[in-house]
Amino acid sequence: MHFEELVKLVEEAIRLEHTSRPNTPIYLVGDSFGGCLALAVAARNPTIDLVLILANPATSFGRSQLQPLFPILEAFPDGLHVTIPYLLSLVMGEPVKMATVGIEGRLSPLQKIEQLSSNLTALLPLLSGMANIIPKETLVWKLKLLKTASAYTNSRLHAVKAEVLVLASDKDNMLPSRDEAQRLMNSLSNCKVRRFKDNGHTLLLEDSLNLLTIIKGTCKYRHSKKHDFIADFVPPSMSEFKYAFDEVAGYIRFASGSAMFSTMEDGKIVQGLAGVPNEGPVLLVGYHMLMGLELSCLIEAFLREKKIMVRGIAHPELFWGKLQSSSNEFAFSDWVKVMGALPVTANYLFKALSTKSHVLLYPGGAREALHYKGEEYKLFWPEQPEFVRMAARFGATIVPFGTVGEDDIAELVLDYNDWMKIPVINERIKESIRDGIRIRSLPVYFGFGFPYECVLSYIRNNNNKKLAYLQLHSLICRDETDGEVGNQQLFIPGMLPKIPGRFYYLFGKPIKLKGREDLTKNRQDANDLYLQVKSEVEQCIDYLLKKREEDPYRSIIDRTIYGALYSSVDQVPAFKP
Repeated sequence: MHFEELVKLVEEAIRLEHTSRPNTPIYLVGDSFGGCLALAVAARNPTIDLVLILANPATSFGRSQLQPLFPILEAFPDGLHVTIPYLLSLVMGEPVKMATVGIEGRLSPLQKIEQLSSNLTALLPLLSGMANIIPKETLVWKLKLLKTASAYTNSRLHAVKAEVLVLASDKDNMLPSRDEAQRLMNSLSNCKVRRFKDNGHTLLLEDSLNLLTIIKGTCKYRHSKKHDFIADFVPPSMSEFKYAFDEVAGYIRFASGSAMFSTMEDGKIVQGLAGVPNEGPVLLVGYHMLMGLELSCLIEAFLREKKIMVRGIAHPELFWGKLQSSSNEFAFSDWVKVMGALPVTANYLFKALSTKSHVLLYPGGAREALHYKGEEYKLFWPEQPEFVRMAARFGATIVPFGTVGEDDIAELVLDYNDWMKIPVINERIKESIRDGIRIRSLPVYFGFGFPYECVLSYIRNNNNKKLAYLQLHSLICRDETDGEVGNQQLFIPGMLPKIPGRFYYLFGKPIKLKGREDLTKNRQDANDLYLQVKSEVEQCIDYLLKKREEDPYRSIIDRTIYGALYSSVDQVPAFKP
């Protein structure tokens, strides 16, 4: 069968699917040769909403490292060609990575080695067995088909309008997949790349992230024309939970030994999260530690103890800026999305509260997380109380909370002012800041008091649309993004690690706003409640700073010994509240 015939077969299938569901995107996952096939189909069907997931696409076949071997294959006698597929099987992928698929991350090192050995023993005969089932004619046909597919697809890349995600292996010994991913990103109008530095050609067969995890983390999973962080969110699976908190954030969890406390409605402080309401909407409002170190432990605790997915409001740079894809590796910024983070826009806060979610909000934002020397545990909140009014609109419960422990984990040695004194480095930081996204410059951000839907409705229903726009603009310009919170410069502070102490969290007494719709109109009352929430966050911090001195397990050494003798690290007790 010729390549064009294969293209037509796939084309018929997607057109049939498109006819039955015209408003739903169609996903094509193409591995190697399949990547050429998917791109060719997309080029011939630019009006169909396609999402292409390409793993080491063979569009780079003409630059393959194995090109010198292909002419030799045709001249090989029938009896000797069997060595070729065996050699190919060794360069196609990483056998060890393939053998580690399915091995539990929490197993002991000895158990992991035993299971890896067993998997390798079963896998290697299968690789060598390729020589017995693939005749010479099949190999020659396959190589010619790859050559045709690559040439056909590359000549039509300009016609591809589909959304494309390229997954590239740095250790691909068959194709120059890393360079090809960069070429495709430059050639295609809507292309994103994720690299995997420890994987070989057979990326989807090796021990790497689950394909659905990658699709979710890169915001490619959607039900309509545009991705929506609320409607298209899929809660993390158990495997994602384990990988995220054992592998990605495992060190922080182990080093910090987080101790959670909450306040019951009668004012009693208890260990654990019993004082935080189970039913939403709930708005968790608190202090952002240095570099947001407290985030992973907080999210993990709510999932583990209460089976609640907390939706964190995060800086837009993690979603649309350079930080989210600076190295093109599937890393922290992608895991943030897998774990339910939302861009800091009024539109998404509005949607999250309307769906009765538990939402995590840091009014101080990056200004607190990237504070300067001597500013630890100091709040940098804006003056506008808009999150109070938004919470009141939905009858949400506000839970103020404080966190301490950044000074037990690391010492801040270089802040923004220090970096600006260092030649060359200061210019790099300034250049990065100029290209970055500022909250105040976002066209979708209208302030927490003016959700996107409300703005559109106001303009549509006003006869003088220009006047309506100017009125809204005057309000937007007085948005809480003005001042040092909205103008915070993004940088990576210089830190020196310490022998770890412990993180402590205290969630204050819930503030119920059900029936307090008056706060949406009475700015003075809203401001008074705003100051109350801020004051309670400060009280939580002061309480923890004092009480942690009474914790017999504040040291990582004491916690490790206790965990080894009595329980897991997550169950080590702390001070008595």
